Amino acid sequence: MTHPTTHFTGYHEAIQLLCEYGFDGLAEALELLLDEVMKIERCEALHAAPYQRTEERQGYANGFKDKTVHSRVGDLHLKVPQTRGVEFYPQALERGVRSERALTATLAEMYVQGVSTRKVSKIVAELCGHEVSSSTVSRLASQLDEELQRWRERPLGEIAYLVLDARYEHVRREGTVVDMALLIAIGITPEGHRTVLGVSVSNSEAEVHWREFFKSLLTRGLHGCRYIVSDAHEGLKKARQACFAGVPWQRCQFHLMQNAISYIPCEAIGDEVIADLRDIFDAPDRVEADRRLQCAAQKYAESASKLADWMEANVPESLTVFCLPAKHRIKMRTSNMLERLNRELKRRTRVVSIFPNEASLLRLASAVLMEVDEGWMSGRKYLTMETN
Repeated sequence: MTHPTTHFTGYHEAIQLLCEYGFDGLAEALELLLDEVMKIERCEALHAAPYQRTEERQGYANGFKDKTVHSRVGDLHLKVPQTRGVEFYPQALERGVRSERALTATLAEMYVQGVSTRKVSKIVAELCGHEVSSSTVSRLASQLDEELQRWRERPLGEIAYLVLDARYEHVRREGTVVDMALLIAIGITPEGHRTVLGVSVSNSEAEVHWREFFKSLLTRGLHGCRYIVSDAHEGLKKARQACFAGVPWQRCQFHLMQNAISYIPCEAIGDEVIADLRDIFDAPDRVEADRRLQCAAQKYAESASKLADWMEANVPESLTVFCLPAKHRIKMRTSNMLERLNRELKRRTRVVSIFPNEASLLRLASAVLMEVDEGWMSGRKYLTMETN
């Protein structure tokens, strides 16, 4: 099948606006770019360019519908392409709008509850208007919560590999600010795609919270897991053993090297120890990795006995990855694939700084993760799962 192509006419106009007006022209430039991207998306959905005659055409263009989108650069007055004969809504618009709405609702909650800063007040005024009431906040939240809850509770299927991690955010509770854990699970499907399986806001990473999170994943149909990678948090470990008994576990090699620093007796040998650990991790197979580990432990047995004992007890937990096909090992020996998620989350949560309640944190995190998940599932595969 041949894919239709369109000329990106708005590109040069957008560049001209930015050159002439700088940031003052950002909103108008973004309007032009989004309008053009949505036109291209419509052509791809129709399998035909404008006025093109082709047997592959799936439907017909049906004009445009005006839509105003509130964003942090101002109101965007867009022309959303319409279709006839095929269902279509531009992803370029929907993905960005969902997380913007979640951020707007969170900031508005802060404003109404009287905990806003001058920065928050300014942003809320730009996004929501100068008058922000409790009813406005309720309306903004209700537009998202049902959709995000459906996504968090959607049925799951077979997941080959499971990646787990947590991050902490500041949340206001009963007049005080506390750190709350955001538990996140990523899966690798049997086809090789990454997918965000779930997210939960909890008081901590204690066993009871991880166990409740795991049970929710299993209740939604998660099955077939053959491999898990995470850090060595004790609460996560106990919950994993209870809910995923018998599934091979890989201790994240990145986190393990960070833990090793605490056992290095003097700074002078720090680089050498890290190099030895990397040499173990880069071994061609498990037998060679075990041999290199024994050599390293013997090397430090006299000069750094606590380090040697720690290596013998802990490093084997980070060598489970050798049970996977060789071409999967680099990507699956750490939980670092969550770094992009954490960057996306941090980019949004740092605007808020302190969330007014748990619901607002869950709403914003869910919106961001849902958008990332859509990109992953519609993009290229993360792993090639065929092992032959």
